[in-house]
Amino acid sequence: MAQRPPGPVRENSLSSFKELQMSTAKSALDKSLKELALTAADVPAAQQHMNRFSELFGRYLGNAEQDRIHWDKIEPPPPGMVQLYESLASVPEDAIADLLDKLVVVKLNGGLGTTMGCTGPKSVIEVRDDMTFLDLTVRQVEWLNETYGCEVPLILMNSFNTHDDTDKIIQKYSASNVTILTFNQSRFPRINKESLLPVTDQYDGGNSNWYPPGHGDVYDSMKESGVLDGLLAKGKEVMFMSNIDNLGATVDITILQHFSNSDAEFAMEVTPKTQADVKGGTLISYEGQCRLLEIAQVAKDHVEEFKSIKKFRIFNTNNLWMKLEAVDRVVVQKELSMEIIENIKSMSDGTKVIQLEQAVGAGIKHFKNACGITVPRSRFLPVKTCSDLFVVKSNLYTIQHGTLVMNPARPFPTVPLVKLGDGHFKKVHEFLGRMSGIPDIVELNHLTVTGDVTFGKKVVLRGTVIIVANHGDRIDIPSGAVFENKVVSGNMRILDH
Repeated sequence: MAQRPPGPVRENSLSSFKELQMSTAKSALDKSLKELALTAADVPAAQQHMNRFSELFGRYLGNAEQDRIHWDKIEPPPPGMVQLYESLASVPEDAIADLLDKLVVVKLNGGLGTTMGCTGPKSVIEVRDDMTFLDLTVRQVEWLNETYGCEVPLILMNSFNTHDDTDKIIQKYSASNVTILTFNQSRFPRINKESLLPVTDQYDGGNSNWYPPGHGDVYDSMKESGVLDGLLAKGKEVMFMSNIDNLGATVDITILQHFSNSDAEFAMEVTPKTQADVKGGTLISYEGQCRLLEIAQVAKDHVEEFKSIKKFRIFNTNNLWMKLEAVDRVVVQKELSMEIIENIKSMSDGTKVIQLEQAVGAGIKHFKNACGITVPRSRFLPVKTCSDLFVVKSNLYTIQHGTLVMNPARPFPTVPLVKLGDGHFKKVHEFLGRMSGIPDIVELNHLTVTGDVTFGKKVVLRGTVIIVANHGDRIDIPSGAVFENKVVSGNMRILDH
């Protein structure tokens, strides 16, 4: 009888077998990508994109060592790596115009409004006072240019999903004093999870077979589009980048001055974590380097520790400041090797597909003297759900020059926690149909609404309010009702107050 080979030989054989499998899969994928590029109307551009995708997928198949985070090497950022906003110097009035003339504002505009039941780019959802995310952004930049006599351009990174609609929409701003430039992020093919091959063989086929690879693609796409070179040629030096649905991400002159005068090439705005933010990425020191740690990089047995507010006290707002020359350098010299995020999706026919994405904040490790800045919570006001929309449409805020400003009548600076049930409030048209008027929430701490609930006009909510309509029943909150620290539940319909 043949003797069983010793353990190490079996392990080596298994390792070699896996390497052979991955090598074979990569070769088959590269062949398919080349064939796919040849079907494009613009073959050279398609080949460039497919080459970049091939490199990304090769790293994914090889489970790149540089993407692994070893938990025992993680340390809190040392003093100086994360600075407090309150410690930054004030800006002399006569220095503002020069600072702004070196600035560009970049908004990540690749998302659709489908999760909130809307069609087209999310940026055209009406937020309040008949103004959309895009309207508010343009107004903010327009006010800076008018007030300080400067030329801050607005750059939109679109995806193939939002490009055409956005190009049509921005024509309405042609009379403003804001130069608006756009460029598209890459379009990568979805990969069949079983075969590890593209789900399509036609480059210019339907969009359902393709995906935009996350905002980490901004570095390469901005360079390839020529937008980055154009900005540098005009003497622009600093880029402020944020998600277009973060209504708190406005140009802050204090941060601009601090960053412009520092030797940092990259600064990430962070803010203290709450229980609502435990899954948010955080800044760490890793082998002496400032890095972004995302929950997707954390092993299962450390996830609860990652969520700890005591250990990881801050999270990434995705408000980012970068020196444009440094962005150009890391792209040209191919220094970028950001962590890969694997997303498994299901297509309409049930096919499981792989989408590989990267986060723009993960690029922080490639920039010199990168740091974090702990900013007030007011600079993080994203609108992801109708619960968020409820808050920003309310009297908790007023609009000044396109910026949301908290009502001074609010007795504390925190934003109330609002949870509207997905069953009846998930889509914008459903949400608006249940609100004769957005309630007064200046003194609200917490609101939970579940079930078939409608609100009349001039309703006032204070403290903690919980409203639960049982299945099959309905609760109508009458106009003028005042609820303070109340729980309404059960088989009830409110007729008066």
